[in-house]
Amino acid sequence: MCRAMEAARQEILVEAYIWKDDSTGQAFLDVLARAARRGVAVRVLADAYGSLSARSAFWQRMKDHRIEVRLFHPLFPYLWFYPLRNHRKILVIDRGLAYTGGMNISDEYGSSRSAHPDAWRDTHARVEGPTAWELAVVFSEGWIRAGGTPFELPSLRPAAGDGARILVLDSRPGRGHLESASVLSAIVQAAQVSLWITNAYFAPKPLAIDILGRAVKRGVDVRLLLPGRSDVALVRHAGHGYFSDLLARGVRIFEYKSAILHAKSMVADGFVSVVGSTNMDFRSFHFNAECNLVILEEKTARTLSAAFEEDLEESVEILEGLWNRRRRVHRAADWFARRLSPIL
Repeated sequence: MCRAMEAARQEILVEAYIWKDDSTGQAFLDVLARAARRGVAVRVLADAYGSLSARSAFWQRMKDHRIEVRLFHPLFPYLWFYPLRNHRKILVIDRGLAYTGGMNISDEYGSSRSAHPDAWRDTHARVEGPTAWELAVVFSEGWIRAGGTPFELPSLRPAAGDGARILVLDSRPGRGHLESASVLSAIVQAAQVSLWITNAYFAPKPLAIDILGRAVKRGVDVRLLLPGRSDVALVRHAGHGYFSDLLARGVRIFEYKSAILHAKSMVADGFVSVVGSTNMDFRSFHFNAECNLVILEEKTARTLSAAFEEDLEESVEILEGLWNRRRRVHRAADWFARRLSPIL
């Protein structure tokens, strides 16, 4: 991403939920500052709550380099809207190249595991062509909501060449959540052979459990890859509260052990892929602004499937018999957290 920004000629748009002023965050800022010095228009949109650890001097340094900066829903004057967060992660360069997925801007994401023992496991996608323009449109929505000055978005030009067919699936409170849920549900219900889902924060609605169970009944190989350790233990326990139902329906569940798993992806039938920021929890489908790519292409599906299989080698499968014999304290925590799912 930094190399791509170094090549920017006209514009860089960055939207992040978490942006820390650690070494990775500072390195990102340095690249943006160099771009601004050579005349590139740079706009930065960060979520005020997610990026709370970044000091005010960090944002002032951006402004000193003539980078336009907006924070999404700061406590004042947006107290009423404070629960509504911008969870998107978008980078658009010259409206022809873009990145999106699960990665924030901090050392957890910007380091290899050998260099940073606490580096997280995540998935991000690079796209070129019309999809980059569409992500610029998504960025502009959050930018204007955060008080940024509107900028011109000329009409999209037809793409040249043969690439993957991509649907940008974005949402914000009051718009797009139902449509996003419907698209993801349609993918699950259309799967015929395999459905492999990786998700970081798993606290779904009961309807999602039914849909996954019906897929298994059709003979679909349904697998969930979830965190074996998490930075939000309560959400992990909420997910555990659904494991017995899922296992009874034949869904295979794996927990990733090598690092904190933050990826959000899905592969269906070796053809349909989803990569983005949406977790399988209430917050993503009610309170957050999110962005995902639905990609129709065998090559992308093969890449994500291979990554999924590699992740399984560093995971432990949850077996129904052993799971149902877990300690009472664990059961109680799962029961309690599951009932808190709507507010997590």
